[in-house]
Amino acid sequence: MSKKFTESQIADMLEKLEAMHPDAVCELNYTTPFELLVAVILSAQCTDRRVNQVTDKLFKIYNTPEQFASLDESELEPLIFSCGFYRNKARNIISASRDICLKYGGQVPSDVKSLMTLAGVGKKTANVVYAVAFGGDAIAVDTHVSRLAQRIGFCDTRDPVKVEEALNKAIPKDKWSHAHHLLIHHGRYTCHSRMPDCGSCTICQYCRYYNQKT
Repeated sequence: MSKKFTESQIADMLEKLEAMHPDAVCELNYTTPFELLVAVILSAQCTDRRVNQVTDKLFKIYNTPEQFASLDESELEPLIFSCGFYRNKARNIISASRDICLKYGGQVPSDVKSLMTLAGVGKKTANVVYAVAFGGDAIAVDTHVSRLAQRIGFCDTRDPVKVEEALNKAIPKDKWSHAHHLLIHHGRYTCHSRMPDCGSCTICQYCRYYNQKT
């Protein structure tokens, strides 16, 4: 069963994670909401490090919706090949760019519902762009967030919608966006998928996985 944490426990958990990961911010490189959108689409099943290597070159050639909207998929695919699933990603980026130009006046929409009308943009991607580019309150559920939510005990499901609901219910709204980055960094650098480093974790007292293991 999922655990119900008190407000003070949640506050302590976030404080400890903040101390462990003081630089917990989005690790994708971007200068505009549109560049972030492209980077997040490319990051599906790909590391942020690889995406940054690709976009470092890509954005020097194309970095606006208008420029991407004018491309053929065959022109974009070679530039993003190393990110994986490059055909689908190229198609989605070009389609999203065209919709941004035609439906949103060349500006990336700033709300989750509108963002999700764009090709290749699901709830996770929309939440990242909404939170990071526009300062909204949202928890984007990627593999790290999902894994930690289950391990710590916030939920008992892998369903990203239900994971997000559980985290939103437990964590104060004004902490959602930062908590999202804290969980990602903790999952990326401490609570690894196969071998979690429980010895270095400062929130293990709250963790269902750790307490069951010990």
